[in-house]
Amino acid sequence: MVSAWLLPEHIADVLPAQARQVERMRRTLLDVAGGYGYELVIPPLLEHLESLLSGTGRELDLRTFKLVDQLSGRTVGMRADSTPQVARIDAHLLNRDGVTRLCYCGPLLHTLPSGLHGTREPLQFGAEIFGHSGLEADLEIIDLALDCAKSVGLRAPTLDMSDARIVSGLMAGVPVDAAHIHALVDALAAKDLALVSDLSQGLPSEIRVALHALLRLYGDDEVLALAENMLPKRPLITAALRDLRLLASHVREAYPEVRVGYDLADLGGYAYYSGARFAVYAAGSCDALVRGGRYDEVGAVFGRNRPAVGFSVVDLKELAERATACLPVPVIRAPWSEDPALRSAIRHLRQQGESVVCLLPGHEAEGQGFDFDRELVLAGSQWTVRTL
Repeated sequence: MVSAWLLPEHIADVLPAQARQVERMRRTLLDVAGGYGYELVIPPLLEHLESLLSGTGRELDLRTFKLVDQLSGRTVGMRADSTPQVARIDAHLLNRDGVTRLCYCGPLLHTLPSGLHGTREPLQFGAEIFGHSGLEADLEIIDLALDCAKSVGLRAPTLDMSDARIVSGLMAGVPVDAAHIHALVDALAAKDLALVSDLSQGLPSEIRVALHALLRLYGDDEVLALAENMLPKRPLITAALRDLRLLASHVREAYPEVRVGYDLADLGGYAYYSGARFAVYAAGSCDALVRGGRYDEVGAVFGRNRPAVGFSVVDLKELAERATACLPVPVIRAPWSEDPALRSAIRHLRQQGESVVCLLPGHEAEGQGFDFDRELVLAGSQWTVRTL
């Protein structure tokens, strides 16, 4: 018999110390996005399946929990990503003609964890900008992503970039089905030379050589120069390499502390992205904490095929473990008393934004989970705050 207190695999409670950090981080990130003019939306956790999976390809389909709605009999899903929902809001609820900037923060549910120690219930924060096809929108989103990382104290971030148009340009006009291209993209992302060789059998020699070259095109700025020499001269590929160079130049000027790199074979989410894409890593981490890029087709199923670019923090709980800015919240401890002067002093401190914890009778020595740095003490006839 399974114990009643055990949770499903890769599902966990968030305990007070971590929850305080995550909540402070959530507020910080929303404030940073608000400073750029991004408006908060709160999409539902449950939606009709065809809406949730619009324009996202098979990757999101495999990660989405599905169930039957007892009211309508239709299949619904628990969201595994918020971007399609935000695209629906932009297309049908707001329906604005110009640029729309939206942000969100809420839990997701995945059928499988992203890794051995990953969670199936990440807390996602993200921001999207709709309605502008120029590179200015990509630049703004990268700025916002890096400012968000900086605001929570992410240590020595690395920005890694690629572009979905490189594979699109290579495979344009090649008579292979979508499933074959998806398999090739997965093999490229896994750096599986043998599988890439096997899947590229029968393709034109120029394409086979380019696909093998992509496996070696990762590193610093020399990657772009190598790519220009090793990949076919096609409009989509040329545009992709040009835009990556411009984005990198902007980042280096605005954020000299950020290391910029490239991995032109990293095409996870190929069916989702339509242009430049990026990931942000913390020092010493091999898993991206932030992912984003351009996905102009995401709103097509809703009848508004608007330009779109955005990013999301993969999981705020994981980001909280990597960040340094979320230090313990200073708390004032106070004795329990019915003294009106004490109660008035406590109310005044709380109105000023201070956290004050009253130690209940018989528990004066307790206070686990709090970083008491001051206390309320009676000095003469006045209750005053004293540093510990």
